Amino acid sequence: MFKSFIESILAPEKPTRSSVAVDWLITALIGASVTAVFLSTFELPSQARRALGYLEAFASIVFTVEYALRFYIAKNRRCYVFSPMALVDLAAILPFYLPMLLPPSMLGMRILRLSRLLRVLKLNRYFEAVARVGRVIRDKRRELVGSSLFVLLVMVISSLLMYSCEHDAQPEVFRNAFSGLWWAVATLTTVGYGDIYPVTAAGKILGAVIALSGVGVVAIPTGIITSGLLESSRPDKKICPHCGREIG
Repeated sequence: MFKSFIESILAPEKPTRSSVAVDWLITALIGASVTAVFLSTFELPSQARRALGYLEAFASIVFTVEYALRFYIAKNRRCYVFSPMALVDLAAILPFYLPMLLPPSMLGMRILRLSRLLRVLKLNRYFEAVARVGRVIRDKRRELVGSSLFVLLVMVISSLLMYSCEHDAQPEVFRNAFSGLWWAVATLTTVGYGDIYPVTAAGKILGAVIALSGVGVVAIPTGIITSGLLESSRPDKKICPHCGREIG
């Protein structure tokens, strides 16, 4: 009876008032938690920091209860524990408990606090649009890895070529291939910070070619995700409410 009640709230076949209310509560706590991480970077009065601490404790307790209840109602608990969303849920609560279990000297406390930002990934469960993007990235991971390796290869080749063209003219700017790699990243992504740029004729010609080719190279992963989103819009796809994986 109790298990059926929890399933009707956390993993209903059709949304109910209770399940929607819980979803909005979790979503609000995620937003409040991320906002708290942002505010913690400011110089705040002690009372404000104490309030943020209470908010963090409340959110962590709610997320812990949610994780425990989802584990309780999971049909295959082993499958659930190692599912992507369960790992996200676990990562959302660990930053709160680890400082209690381990001495502060053993932890990068600042990094640990920032890891609370991983809670934003929990939105994948509560918003279909976010969940769809996550499923597309998972389904197209091979294509994305292949295209990312291709982009990385182009960046490395571009950095080495630019280093060869510019090192003699700008030894302090293009000190090594890493300097060229920073330039290649900024150019291929069309960011163009302007802190490092070619001055030789060969370097300018090479820079123009790389900048133009970067428009197409960087667009490859975007095209893969776009095509995946179109494919995922098929109405016959069903998603497991416990682990977020496609079924059927």
